[in-house]
Amino acid sequence: MQSYGALPPHTASGHDHSDLHEWKQPFRMVSGGSGETCVTDLRKRRDQSHDPRGTGAARARLRLDSMTELVTDTPEGEAVGKPTSVSRITLSHIMTAGDTNLLGTVHGGVIMKLVDDAAGAVAGRHSGGPAVTASMDEMAFLEPVRIGDLVHVRAQVNWTGRSSMEVGVRVLAERWNESSPAQQVGSAYLVFAAVDEQGKPRRVPPVLPETERDKRRYQEAQIRRTHRLARRRAIMELRERRAAEGLDDA
Repeated sequence: MQSYGALPPHTASGHDHSDLHEWKQPFRMVSGGSGETCVTDLRKRRDQSHDPRGTGAARARLRLDSMTELVTDTPEGEAVGKPTSVSRITLSHIMTAGDTNLLGTVHGGVIMKLVDDAAGAVAGRHSGGPAVTASMDEMAFLEPVRIGDLVHVRAQVNWTGRSSMEVGVRVLAERWNESSPAQQVGSAYLVFAAVDEQGKPRRVPPVLPETERDKRRYQEAQIRRTHRLARRRAIMELRERRAAEGLDDA
């Protein structure tokens, strides 16, 4: 999962349970729009860099300010919007023995990697270029996944700002030994930043909700954004207060 220091991070939270390393794979496919495309490299990864400026409260504030820069951006300008369906995809993967943990079920990190890959493909498709993961919020594991299960990871853009996007992801599993419909086993919300060749934030087209469900997801994403900002402000104020009182180490 991509994280970075030179670029400011961004996030999302909340769940819609009615909808959502290098890894070994028997196959890996993305479907969306018309036709299907095999994906071998969903996006480039950027190494995390260290910002040497400041220490203690000043450094903490710098990080929070940088995080807020992308998270607080709002749709603006005359950019042509894109419908939700344009970037919606499904990534499918058969679970193997190499994906399991000590309990014999699929490791949570494997599922998170699939979620990040699918969300990254959506972000890149919607923004028309590179996009990096800023945060994954409230990754929920609802049911265990086992060897042989066919996992489908469905992702779409829920909300867009100036340079950031929230992507909602649902994880479903078809049991290899059952004929029942696919069962939802997980969900998550991620925020991505669109970047240019220098790794700087770039503008993204606004997402255009098409259905009532898309509109609800857009509104819920706005609520999650409001909560994120309030949480960050509270954290910043707490750190500054403790630093002023000399309670935290430099």
